[in-house]
Amino acid sequence: MDTLRVALVHSFYASAQPSGENEAVRDQARALRAAGHEVAVVAAHTDEAARSRLHPLRAAATVASGRGRSPVPELRAFAPDVVHVHNLFPNFGRSWVRNWPGPLVATLHNYRPLCAGAALFRDGATCTACPDGSPFAGLRHGCYRGSRLATAPLAWANRRGPDGDPLLRRADRLVLLSESGRRTYVRAGVAAERTALIPNFVDDPVPRPAGGTGGRWLFAGRLTPEKGVLELLERWPADEPLDVVGEGGLLDRARAAAPPQVRFLGRLDRAELRRRLPGWRGLVFPSRCLEGAPLVQVEALAAGLPVLAFEGSSVAETVRARGTGTVVRWDEPLGPVLAAAGARFPALRTHCRRIFEDHFTEATWLRSVEDLYCGVLAARTARH
Repeated sequence: MDTLRVALVHSFYASAQPSGENEAVRDQARALRAAGHEVAVVAAHTDEAARSRLHPLRAAATVASGRGRSPVPELRAFAPDVVHVHNLFPNFGRSWVRNWPGPLVATLHNYRPLCAGAALFRDGATCTACPDGSPFAGLRHGCYRGSRLATAPLAWANRRGPDGDPLLRRADRLVLLSESGRRTYVRAGVAAERTALIPNFVDDPVPRPAGGTGGRWLFAGRLTPEKGVLELLERWPADEPLDVVGEGGLLDRARAAAPPQVRFLGRLDRAELRRRLPGWRGLVFPSRCLEGAPLVQVEALAAGLPVLAFEGSSVAETVRARGTGTVVRWDEPLGPVLAAAGARFPALRTHCRRIFEDHFTEATWLRSVEDLYCGVLAARTARH
């Protein structure tokens, strides 16, 4: 296809909180450039903005009003064929999108336009009170960082639902990463025909993962309430070996809850985690929230690693649909489930790798996103 000029707009989250969104944007920029497209990443970095003591006030005002830093000067200088917005929170305003004249698509990595906490999660369970018609429920419960004050700008910005969000209204197409994510946004009022399902990808690991049983189970993620790590460790059988990779505010409580066979490895950089993935028995995914489409699941499939997912997340839905592991209910005794999965998972490794090759490669993503860009360009040309 012809070379396109693509601008990716992204507000990078702080490095203290590792983000799959940040990694996905970097991966996509690299993939588009490798395919011959001209790419500009128009970025704001929370690490830089947070050096100012006024950053919290500026970010709150930007989120509440939609006005603030705009990528438009950089976009005009680059003159893209397509603008692809990933994340504007909290450093970019949103009002600029109303007047952007060219094709614009947006990836919805999380549920922030519907939920101040971005995860549709509260008190240990999925919560859809705000999109279901109580837009200030998040404010009452302090759903962003446990603070009503911090939640107020987000609650105000989301008060009119998806139809009141400038980005959701303006985008020519909205990219969702999972079927459950698409259903959630459609149920909240986004027109299904404006959505496109394009899952995340990871580049192909080299060498290919070898067969094997692996000795220990793996949890990899932030140690925060919505990830379900405490509930997992409280149920974890004493004789099953588990490695916990990640950091977060629940680390001390997680250590206290863990049986002796659990090791805490801290944070591993992405390359090291991917190198080591084939050596584990399986990825345990106990998330208590819906999730978007976490990269660690795709990285596990690339390594031929099956997934043990707890009911209730998009990962559990994918595991069930693709046959890439086992889905377990929270009320099931975990010991027998782990024994059965441990016996079954070695034979699933080739299948998991095949699912990765069929659905989650860079080439598959590139074809889908190029088709999307060409579609919005053609539609804009037809209207004008």
